[in-house]
Amino acid sequence: MIESIDASTIYEVPLLMQQEELDKVVLEKLNLPFEGDADLTEWKNFLSRLKNPKSKVTIGLVGKYIELKDSYKSIVEGFSHAGAANECTVEIEWIHSEKINEENVAYRLKDLDGILVAPGFGSRGIEGKILSIQYARENDIPFFGICLGMQCAVIEFARNVLGLKDAHTTEIEEKTSSPVIAIMEGQKDLTQKGGTMRLGAYACELLADSKSAEAYGKTKISERHRHRYEFNNNYLEAIEKHGMKATGKNPETGLVEVVEIPEHSWFVATQFHPEYKSTVEKPHPLFVSFVKAAVKKKKHSMVT
Repeated sequence: MIESIDASTIYEVPLLMQQEELDKVVLEKLNLPFEGDADLTEWKNFLSRLKNPKSKVTIGLVGKYIELKDSYKSIVEGFSHAGAANECTVEIEWIHSEKINEENVAYRLKDLDGILVAPGFGSRGIEGKILSIQYARENDIPFFGICLGMQCAVIEFARNVLGLKDAHTTEIEEKTSSPVIAIMEGQKDLTQKGGTMRLGAYACELLADSKSAEAYGKTKISERHRHRYEFNNNYLEAIEKHGMKATGKNPETGLVEVVEIPEHSWFVATQFHPEYKSTVEKPHPLFVSFVKAAVKKKKHSMVT
């Protein structure tokens, strides 16, 4: 008989199950060999940091599926992993992008230590995401954009820094005169959409002096994707001239995978989904770096 008692966190369950010797029972039932107890030292260290934080930060998660928080489950767990790595509790403030407008954006975001704009599809809530990014950029709040969040960062920069007021993605505004985000070449002739996105892991090469390369500790990486639209390289020269840099590209296609603003304290946006690869033993380096930047911002704010 295996007892399954309540735990303060799901990450405590493997340790409780080990106490019940569930691992040994399973191995015996499967006729698999084992010697001694499983080594869960790293797991225990993670749990200790998770349950005994030295600080706390508040990160605003801006998305349009806020009613269904499990839509962002991988991102939430990525913050758990990165928070523990920084000996910090990450408190998430859920912000519905449909409810952000020019009148309330400062009020809603002013007390945050960091802002993440989440992935998604379609037009609903897009302007709220763009306003949130503008606020983060103009007020030097650590910002992390993922997939559509990266695309919104490019749109915001094109509109408010380059002056391309109708800049948009052709996913939403097909006839925009400034399509800074456009359908990928390989997607243009597709009529059947099921399972045809750019999916799976692809290589990316990072600029050596970028925040991304600093976080990874290397310049050649591989990350997972799930998208049909991409950064339009026709605008790359103009955007880089004004201060946003393409710091990560696919070596075969030249597809922009990462954009950063070097003058900002921490402004990183990725076309790929780093949350998919974050684990207890290997917290994703971009999440770790982002939370670290949020901790630094909070400490600076408390001093000033």
